[in-house]
Amino acid sequence: MNITINEKADAMLNAKLESDQFLRIGVAAGGCAGLTYSAEIDNTMADDECVVHKVGVIRIVADKITAKYLDGLVVDYSDDLLNGGLQFSNDHTNSTCGCGQSFSLNGFPEIEGGACHH
Repeated sequence: MNITINEKADAMLNAKLESDQFLRIGVAAGGCAGLTYSAEIDNTMADDECVVHKVGVIRIVADKITAKYLDGLVVDYSDDLLNGGLQFSNDHTNSTCGCGQSFSLNGFPEIEGGACHH
């Protein structure tokens, strides 16, 4: 699994995450390009989740279906007033919408039922 955490995101996550916490990343159907990323900090993994990336104290967790969409993910952070927060891009992106909030990936099926989650 190839996931890159850029310097600003690394600094923010190291400052924000407590030792028992992780960053959960999800992928759901949405946006004009078809897929959107979501992220939340949590400390309890569901039965169908696993750690897909670990660097230092930063752990990224996803369910098994979502994990397939995370290879090539780049995590960045912006403190801009508009569109600030964690930002995601992917080396395997086929297309993005004009605002950059949604994407599609080459070689992946459409997500059924609106989300990757069970």
